[in-house]
Amino acid sequence: MTVRLTLVAAARCSALLAERFDDDRPLDGAGRHEVALAAPALVPLGAAELRYCSPTARSRATGEALGYAPMAQPALRDCDMGRWRGYTLAEVAAREPEAVDAWLADPRAAPHGGEPLLGFIARIGGWLDTRPTEDGAMVAVAEPAVVRAALVYALKAPPSAYWNVDVRPLSTVTLTGGAHRWHLSLMSLAG
Repeated sequence: MTVRLTLVAAARCSALLAERFDDDRPLDGAGRHEVALAAPALVPLGAAELRYCSPTARSRATGEALGYAPMAQPALRDCDMGRWRGYTLAEVAAREPEAVDAWLADPRAAPHGGEPLLGFIARIGGWLDTRPTEDGAMVAVAEPAVVRAALVYALKAPPSAYWNVDVRPLSTVTLTGGAHRWHLSLMSLAG
């Protein structure tokens, strides 16, 4: 049995340089405009048998704007950033440079009091591995960090690879396979 899961990164809710940890703000005007521009390419993904989203406001709004009527999945929430929630990386680095260095260097570290990177990747991988196993298509709108974690898990890459994956708003990636055997599937746009 092979399933096809397309992950769609949620539209933005702020300027990319002002992205905040564990941010749950709704889509802003620019994000709604970007969804409208991307809709012709993304709306067809809504034909999937199963449609999911992260529980964040921007993921839900992105999925709704694309007509997916997605079911929110608590396991697809962003990484719990503890006391760093709501701050930018620059703000935290200015106040706690050693803690940020430890967090970036050790995937088991959680100096913010929240979830370590390794735990976050494992949680997202656990969600992937519990998807229905019958052949079919699924789509999930999620925060860029969730998409990054899913890719690291699916490719069995070391946790440090997480920092090398850039997921832009409204980008997509497709994983095929099933529990513990995921593959990255790059689709051609050529007919």
